[in-house]
Amino acid sequence: MKLSMPLMYSGNPREAADQVTALERAGLDTVWVAEAYGFDSPTLMGYLAARTEKVEIASAIINVFSRTPGAILQTVAGLDNVSGGRAILGLGASGPQVIEGFHGVPYDKPLARTREIVDLVRRGLRRETLVHDGLFTLPLPEGQGTGLGKPLKLLTRPERTSVPIYVAALGPKSVEGAAEYADGWLPFLFHPEKASTVWGEALAKGTAKRQEGLAPLEIAAGGMVAIGEGPETKALLDFARPLYALYVGGMGARGKNFYNDLACQYGYEKEAKEIQDLYLGGNKRDAEAKVPLEWLEAGNLVGPASYVKERIAAFKEAGVTNLQVSPASDDPAATVAQVKEWLE
Repeated sequence: MKLSMPLMYSGNPREAADQVTALERAGLDTVWVAEAYGFDSPTLMGYLAARTEKVEIASAIINVFSRTPGAILQTVAGLDNVSGGRAILGLGASGPQVIEGFHGVPYDKPLARTREIVDLVRRGLRRETLVHDGLFTLPLPEGQGTGLGKPLKLLTRPERTSVPIYVAALGPKSVEGAAEYADGWLPFLFHPEKASTVWGEALAKGTAKRQEGLAPLEIAAGGMVAIGEGPETKALLDFARPLYALYVGGMGARGKNFYNDLACQYGYEKEAKEIQDLYLGGNKRDAEAKVPLEWLEAGNLVGPASYVKERIAAFKEAGVTNLQVSPASDDPAATVAQVKEWLE
């Protein structure tokens, strides 16, 4: 089981890089760099590549709408080169609010778009000449553009002919697709004990069709980690409430919120509605209070050492191969070192 950490898209990227170098020394295997509609992730990933030596540097996520397949191919090939073969490409559909509101492109056919981009990036890294006819047409057909486009392959030679590609997915069809053709899966707000109920069928369907030559599906998931006795440690779970409330209540609109749907699938239908009503009504603190404690306890690793070890075992039992942790401590590197020791 690898150990990883998500870098949030708020704050100062230079300070984040300083943190990652210390965490690398503590044993961190992978760092996931978010983007959303803040700083772009490839810039920080390139900076991290120059500041680190061993840690894997992953995008979490690059959306499949705002960059062409060719641009994504160039980005991951460049990052893999400057990192010496440590890049991981995390892809996802994001959501309509960001894609249509910030990037100004229609949020359509995310599943087909993701599949085609994964295929084109893999072919491109092998330096195949890119010819494609689907949602993306390469080169542009006669009658579109100038008519001067011609089939091309990546000009430079990549560090590796294959880079791990993870897909962020929550819905059954997207999870099935990830299990079929991706190297890894990035779920979110993961509840280990309920994961099989929500995604088991989709994962089984996708695995049954898994592309030849792919290793078993990797799964990266986790939550906040804090190790300690007493109620003051458990109280740290409250720091996770704003994140859960933001996604369940505010990351999307009524009837189009993937995280609200997930909460309902976990069995928190009543709370999901209350959180959304309160959040969209401007009552964020009240929405945070409605996040079920059961979910917070299951999705995070907060409590005495024995309890944190139990949660690690629960994530492993649920199929997680890369445990994501967000240390809530005065010494994040020491927390990472302790968890790494338990994983080994």
